[in-house]
Amino acid sequence: MEEERSSKSRKYKNFESTPNVKVVSKFEEMGLNKRLLKGVMQAGFEHPSAIQARAITPIIEGRDVVAQSQSGTGKTTIFCVGVLNQIDTNKRDLQALVLSPTRELAEQTQTVMLNLGQYMEARVHCCIGGMSINNDIQQLQGGVHIVSGTPGRVFDMISRNALLTKKNQNACD
Repeated sequence: MEEERSSKSRKYKNFESTPNVKVVSKFEEMGLNKRLLKGVMQAGFEHPSAIQARAITPIIEGRDVVAQSQSGTGKTTIFCVGVLNQIDTNKRDLQALVLSPTRELAEQTQTVMLNLGQYMEARVHCCIGGMSINNDIQQLQGGVHIVSGTPGRVFDMISRNALLTKKNQNACD
């Protein structure tokens, strides 16, 4: 019984990574935009979680990343940091589109992006069903850097020519 418990706890401490993935144990060593790093620290992050230590840097390097881990380990933060680090807030164009399967996840993504990107002055808008179409159109026409949304509403905004994706280089889902 003791051996079984011991092997289970060891199982949770092992992490599988793709070969050549560097584990970066400090946000300060990830090469983040200084204003983004300030937002990360302000949000209370002291050290990256195991999955964050393995996935953020490859995203910043422009690599495709598949990150799988349990709920509550910081996966949303991974792609939010990756996207925020890539945008140029001096431009008013849409630079990233994040599609989520649920309204709740799209809203959570927007909230995390706004919190982490507060010192960058990142403009993030959430396009989800059940909200005002006119407000979405106004916000998009006013210029946003990132859209977080559900496929149905995002497609609707593209169909209405309110969401212009031609210049967009970063898409996440």
